[in-house]
Amino acid sequence: MEILILIIVLVILAETSFLTVKRLKPLRTSRRKIYIDTSALIDGRILNVARSGFMDGDIVVLKSVLRELQLLADGKDSERRIKARAGLEAVAELERVINVNTEIYDDGEGRIMVDEQLLKFAKENKGAILTIDYNLIKVAEAEKIEALNVNELALAVRTEFLPGEKMEVKITEKGSNRGQGVGHLTDGTMVVVDKAASKIGKTLTVEFVRFHETPAGKIIFARIVTKPRRNN
Repeated sequence: MEILILIIVLVILAETSFLTVKRLKPLRTSRRKIYIDTSALIDGRILNVARSGFMDGDIVVLKSVLRELQLLADGKDSERRIKARAGLEAVAELERVINVNTEIYDDGEGRIMVDEQLLKFAKENKGAILTIDYNLIKVAEAEKIEALNVNELALAVRTEFLPGEKMEVKITEKGSNRGQGVGHLTDGTMVVVDKAASKIGKTLTVEFVRFHETPAGKIIFARIVTKPRRNN
């Protein structure tokens, strides 16, 4: 009888140990790979998305993308140099973000174009590409590859602006039509301001008049808010 009780106790202990080990063993989950391109790194907003914890996959930065950024950073165009260096810094910051796993992948020294490499790896690994490049997005759609557009994300989460709303906008360049000046909101939305072509470099208070949706994003048309004259 004592032997039988001992056998039962040993069986119970063995079963309990097995369940404990099974419970403590980490679950293996397969996360999709998100291949980020040069334009998204230069844009920089992906850092805030990664820090928020909303990334649902592992970010993969191909070495061909890094080489492309390095070539731009070493180039003669000063504006491109600044943007490319910001892109390289974004890669270093992504590696420090604890909410997401960032991997630098050596895709070789082949002569294949960077965009083709991104599409190839995303397709082979059933992953996605992260970009703001309109043409790359269209190619990905044709190839049945998921494309994550940072511009679409920004439009989806921001509060909609309404006609009549006022905001300060810095005019950075002339518009395509005579007399227009162009600026951008913090999320990258283009604002076309009437009679602001001569105000480049100045920050103006503008009033939103109407909106226009394009495949590349939303354009806001606005007019300058004139300050009321003081009576002497």
